[in-house]
Amino acid sequence: MTSNLAPSAATPVRELIEAFHRLPGIGPKSAQRLTYHLIRMPREEAEALARAVLAVKDRIVLCSECLNITEAPVCSICSAPGRDHSRICVVEEPLDVLALERTRAYGGLYHVLHGVISPVNGIGPDDLRIRELLERLRGDRVQEVIVATNPNLEGEATAMYLQRLIAPLGVKVTRLARGLPSGADLEYSDDTTLAHALQARSEFAGTPAPSGTTDAPSERPGGPSPGARP
Repeated sequence: MTSNLAPSAATPVRELIEAFHRLPGIGPKSAQRLTYHLIRMPREEAEALARAVLAVKDRIVLCSECLNITEAPVCSICSAPGRDHSRICVVEEPLDVLALERTRAYGGLYHVLHGVISPVNGIGPDDLRIRELLERLRGDRVQEVIVATNPNLEGEATAMYLQRLIAPLGVKVTRLARGLPSGADLEYSDDTTLAHALQARSEFAGTPAPSGTTDAPSERPGGPSPGARP
């Protein structure tokens, strides 16, 4: 079947355009520009790009502690001796860890959920890494959980759900300050705003969780495990 993106292009060109177009944030025009840029690129640069893509797929795994992406069984943050193990900052995606680390305002650990509760997209608590977070809180070492999900509808719903689960454990739950614009993504926020949001965080007084999200997450039957490729 001929693609509408580049119906007259040679098959390898058309297939590459389609592959780029499947990536998030890449529209038809951007996919075409990237493809023709690669065609003009020196062969050694194209081969280096291909090797980098394969290396990511072959060597990147999930940290067995925080579920961030890493090349080792335990990521460099979790294994760093100077990190504060009494605080865990819960984020949606690995890109959020990068954004918060750039601020140099936080010295604790992280926990990556790999998504948010979104009933409209069919994503519930069992689809996130919430069970692993609760397991990390069973000891008495963690004193504070900073919920750093994005300040949008799904992020707020996820934050409220987490607060309802964590508060009975006797662990302090805080939320990033409202210096972040409503609906914003952490990965796109500037370092100064993020640093202020961390420093001015407040204790999270939860409200009732959205309908259908009141039960604790159950054992997940499948999906990537810590130490397995995401």
